[in-house]
Amino acid sequence: MENFRFTAFEKTGEILFDEVWTFESEEIAKIEGQKQVEEKGVENKTHRLVNSTGKLFLFHV
Repeated sequence: MENFRFTAFEKTGEILFDEVWTFESEEIAKIEGQKQVEEKGVENKTHRLVNSTGKLFLFHV
C-alpha cells in the first residue's frame, strides 16, 4: 500500500480537498484516483494526485 496526496482548488486558490489516499499500486492510483475525483465532482477543477516522492499521477488545470 502506498499513500498519495490529493489536492483540489478553486480558481481563487481556495483549497477544496487536501487528503491522503491509499492505493495498492501506482496503476490502481491512476484508475481509482480518477474515479474518486469524479465522485467528489472536481474533475473540472484544478487538482492533482502525487505520491510520497512527488511523482504526478493525475493533474488538471
